[in-house]
Amino acid sequence: MPKRVLTTESGAPVADNQNSATAGAGGPLLIQDQHLLEKLARFNRERIPERVVHARGSGAYGYFEVTDDVTGFTHADFLNTVGKRTEVFLRFSTVADNLGGADAVRDPRGFALKFYTEEGNYDLVGNNTPVFFIKDPLKFPDFIHSQKRDPFTGKQEPENVWDFWAHAPEATHQITWLMGDRGIPASYRHMNGYGSHTYQWTNEQGEAFFVKYHFKTNQGIRSLSSEQAAEIAGKDPNSHQTDLLQAIERGVNPSWTLYVQVMPAAEAADYQFNPFDLTKVWPHKDYPLQRVGRLVLDRNPDNVFAEVEQAAFSPNNFVPGIGPSPDKMLQGRLFAYADAHRYRLGVNHTQLAVNAPKATTADNYGRDGLMAANAYARSRKNYEPNSFDGPAETGRALSAPLAISGYTGTHEAPAHAKDDDFYQAGELYRLMSEEEKGRLVANIAGGLSQVSRDDIVEKNLAHFHAADADYGKRVEEAVRALRED
Repeated sequence: MPKRVLTTESGAPVADNQNSATAGAGGPLLIQDQHLLEKLARFNRERIPERVVHARGSGAYGYFEVTDDVTGFTHADFLNTVGKRTEVFLRFSTVADNLGGADAVRDPRGFALKFYTEEGNYDLVGNNTPVFFIKDPLKFPDFIHSQKRDPFTGKQEPENVWDFWAHAPEATHQITWLMGDRGIPASYRHMNGYGSHTYQWTNEQGEAFFVKYHFKTNQGIRSLSSEQAAEIAGKDPNSHQTDLLQAIERGVNPSWTLYVQVMPAAEAADYQFNPFDLTKVWPHKDYPLQRVGRLVLDRNPDNVFAEVEQAAFSPNNFVPGIGPSPDKMLQGRLFAYADAHRYRLGVNHTQLAVNAPKATTADNYGRDGLMAANAYARSRKNYEPNSFDGPAETGRALSAPLAISGYTGTHEAPAHAKDDDFYQAGELYRLMSEEEKGRLVANIAGGLSQVSRDDIVEKNLAHFHAADADYGKRVEEAVRALRED
């Protein structure tokens, strides 16, 4: 069998890939050495800007199979038949650290899922926690700045982290999640995934429902203590990537069962919590979990850069039967995610193989731009409407319209009966065993005790006291003990 021929980017054969062209033996290099210049220039450009958040990630392909009838709630085509399978790509990630960070750290995990449906790609962008630190996207850049490396010291600073949280009491619920036993998953396979936001489903009759997604791991929840995580991160910073890759290569395909909570749209206005507040959950006793299907990962990417680093998820990628809710954080992400990908990857990032539709074809009037890959016949028009049989609108909305009222302006969200920032954090604390409470308090105190300013410490302690008297008392005592050492 003949050997494959090494070529340049333009396809010309390479005669010598070991020696650069020089002006005589031992002489200076020649600018005419096109292979050398092309090779170095391409090497200089191998890296693209990393994600500002969720930079470090792993991913895999698989499928989603419908196991239960949900057609009473949504007319989404990929959910319309029990037994129907849809190809998916799932990207896991840490949130705050850079691309070179370790996997086994205390940080929320991204859980971003792309369904390659017959009606276009549907992106569900969530985390491994059902809530988040803030409820308004206007605060998101400030929040992330407080969690990332300090511009002066070049490292993450507990002072910055806790100072922001001191001024964001709504973060208390997510802090309780993050500092608890599930704050460091043992692997990506052993954690749940959540849509986190509230979404809208619409059925064939036009009835609207609000939903929350819960992907429950079928491998069981496994987490690491802070001590275990520090040891693993030092030995193998790629521990989660290694685990996911090797499990799938062995044929041990991880899976999750998808459940949804369903709220009839008419019940949202009078519910005890604001159902569109990302810092709140819906208690299961009010809206029980309803099973939808099974998610299975069974194939590793062939190229991590092309298929994981360049994977682009945008929560505005909806399909008929699924749409947004008034969730402020979701509304902000509808713009921010797609805009981030246009910056990182270019306006034509949807033409990359991992991002392009697989079960259908994108057909629109977008043209040109950096790295345009689609070639169009010379007779195809690039405007709409036209008289030349170009693609036309369907006239059918993806989801039901949302009712609005009042005046434009900057408004706080309307208050519901139990819409304080601390009630649910206290409920979560009271669900914990004594051992879990002890570890939670130790994790919080370990960071908060490093803050130099007393007023920042006191503001944070007030939040824990407001959530639960015992919670606040134990954190305060633990912080005092560490600061006195």
